[in-house]
Amino acid sequence: MSLLPHNKLKFSRGIEVKMDSEKHINPKRLQRMIKKETSASGIGTKAQQAIKLQHENQKLENKKKSKETRQKLEQLKFQIRQNKKKEKKKGH
Repeated sequence: MSLLPHNKLKFSRGIEVKMDSEKHINPKRLQRMIKKETSASGIGTKAQQAIKLQHENQKLENKKKSKETRQKLEQLKFQIRQNKKKEKKKGH
């Protein structure tokens, strides 16, 4: 792959974008939009939010660990069943 020098690059022309003029928004709709935006920030102080975030991260970590242990246990049970089947066949 060869790189072209900057003076050889071809650029397209700029595109004009028409901006919509400011539309009148229904006051009730505007109030709902404002309420939605302010409620999305969450409740509590920054410290409380940090603790909540840490708690959520810990929950995810615990969930991941429990899933791994559950999978290992299932794998172990499967292996035991396979070994039992092999032992039964050897007996005959």
